Amino acid sequence: MSKSTDRSSRREFIRLAATTAAVVAAAGVLPLRGEAAELPHLDPSEPAAQALGYVANTDQVSQAKYPNHKTSQNCANCSFFIGSPGAAWGPCQLFPGKAVNANGWCSAHAPKK
Repeated sequence: MSKSTDRSSRREFIRLAATTAAVVAAAGVLPLRGEAAELPHLDPSEPAAQALGYVANTDQVSQAKYPNHKTSQNCANCSFFIGSPGAAWGPCQLFPGKAVNANGWCSAHAPKK
């Protein structure tokens, strides 16, 4: 590929990424931190929650089903949790439009770094 083709592709990618981000922001798909109280709480019986083994209390995780689970793991210390520090509930990137319990847990838990 020529340098001009590379630049055109890069520009097109950046333009597409910026447009996508603007549409997502305008649609309100990703909640802001301050909106957690307005989000409905994730029900553990919902299909997405069940698929990831979400529970609202990390102490209630089945160790037989999830042997790698540690009770020190919870939504508040997961990198997918975007709630405010100290909040009881907050948004999670894995469950758009829902608030998860800060003391909850799911099998996708990824410790914050």
